[in-house]
Amino acid sequence: MLLAADVGGTKTLLGLFAQAPERPTAVETGEFTTLDYDSLVPMIREFLKANGVEPKQIHAASFGVAGAVTDQVARLTNVPWTVDAAAIMEAASLRRVHILNDLEAMAHSVAVLEPSELKTLQHGVSQPDGNAAVIAAGTGLGEALLLNVNGRFLPGASEGGHADWGARTPREFEMLAALTRVYGRCSVEHVISGPGLVNIYQFTHDAFGTRALMVAANEPSKTCEGVGRIDDPMDLPAGITRSALDKRCARCVDTLEMFVTAYGAEAGNLALRTVATAGVYIGGGIAPKILPAFDSGLFIDAFKAKQPLDAFVATIPVAIILNAEAGLLGAAVHANSAA
Repeated sequence: MLLAADVGGTKTLLGLFAQAPERPTAVETGEFTTLDYDSLVPMIREFLKANGVEPKQIHAASFGVAGAVTDQVARLTNVPWTVDAAAIMEAASLRRVHILNDLEAMAHSVAVLEPSELKTLQHGVSQPDGNAAVIAAGTGLGEALLLNVNGRFLPGASEGGHADWGARTPREFEMLAALTRVYGRCSVEHVISGPGLVNIYQFTHDAFGTRALMVAANEPSKTCEGVGRIDDPMDLPAGITRSALDKRCARCVDTLEMFVTAYGAEAGNLALRTVATAGVYIGGGIAPKILPAFDSGLFIDAFKAKQPLDAFVATIPVAIILNAEAGLLGAAVHANSAA
């Protein structure tokens, strides 16, 4: 049996999988609130106990984590945890543990996804011997490479979400200046993520410099009529997108359009950096929830606006990953190969 995990800043998925030649079969999965635990080990113990599984029954375990991994140790970006493969092996009595960056783990799922688990945004012309890439916005922004070596994808980690965000239009330059005043520098994640959507909202609603949203999102006077009352700041991104998709507030519509355009532009940047002629895959929890915004054409228009290589980028396939557990599946695929 295999054990897999997708450890995010907000939630963590754990799964037990049966080994298979290519795509492991899910046996049991569980969802946990990440910050309810001091570390990954008690979560693993609770999950295995709940499913009546002894550690010795686990042939291999692979965990995707939201942070940079060095020598099988990761310090998570948005969670005060250190995830150490050797320490987990000892504390959880597991014989084989591997730590992956969460987007690297998701990249392992790409080769085994079914057509029904993808929504095509641009058909393009897929090159079987080409590279691919994954970009995923959620609590943060992750990026991963899929280098094609002898016809087989080899996923590689990246911390591209923390690279500098590149404004492209006069309006975006205004927002860049505003975000730089707030954060000191503006990373891609400050724009393309759940919190990034809130940042754009503050820009379009002239709310920077107030205590609104960042601290007191539950005050109805601090949000627009389209969003209304928000009791939990974590619910604000969803409130903004609902307001925009329902066209309750013109500024919310503007917010979502700026977000989707920035997302498309960064996906196009990643396509160029990796020469992703086998495709760019959009993962994460946000894209599947706002599919109508992607269908508007704004994402692909920004993706392709890469003169003088716009014609080349227009040939790259682009698809949204609809499987909400692609990161967990990818970790299981990795464990399957390591078992």
